[in-house]
Amino acid sequence: MSITVNGLDELKKLAGSDLGTSDWIEVTQDRIDTFANATGDHQWIHTDPERAAQGPFGAPIAHGYLTLSLFIPLFTQLLDVRGVTTKVNYGLDKVRFPAPVKAGSRIRLVARLSSVEDVPGGVQITVDGTVEVDGGTKPAAVVRSLSRFYV
Repeated sequence: MSITVNGLDELKKLAGSDLGTSDWIEVTQDRIDTFANATGDHQWIHTDPERAAQGPFGAPIAHGYLTLSLFIPLFTQLLDVRGVTTKVNYGLDKVRFPAPVKAGSRIRLVARLSSVEDVPGGVQITVDGTVEVDGGTKPAAVVRSLSRFYV
C-alpha cells in the first residue's frame, strides 16, 4: 500500500511515521548474474550455482550491494511524493547485511520515515528500512537512507 503526499508540507507531517511494507520480490539467479555483469563482481559465491551449493550458504547468494540497490524500487512502493521537481539519493548513514539472500528467495522492505528536515530548495528525509527475507530469521539488510526532494 502506497502513501501519497502532495508537496513538502504533507511530507513533513509524516515524520516519525511507519510507511508500511512493500510487496515481495524474488531475487532470481538471473537477477544476480545481471548485477554481476553490470558491476564486474563475478565471485563464485554469487555466480556459480554448483560451486556455491558446496559453499558456506548451500546456494548462490545475492551481492549485498544488489540487495541494497533494490531498496529504491521497494521504497517507491511505500511512498509517492508529488509536487516536487527532483528526487535524489543523498547517501547512507548506515548499512548492514545480517543475513544472505539466497538465489530464489523473496525479499520485501519495511520502512519508517524517521525525519524530514529543511535543506535549501527542499527537504532531506531519513528512512530507516529493513529488508526482510521470506522465511528468514534475520534481515537481509538494515539501512538508514537519506534522500532529498526539491521543489
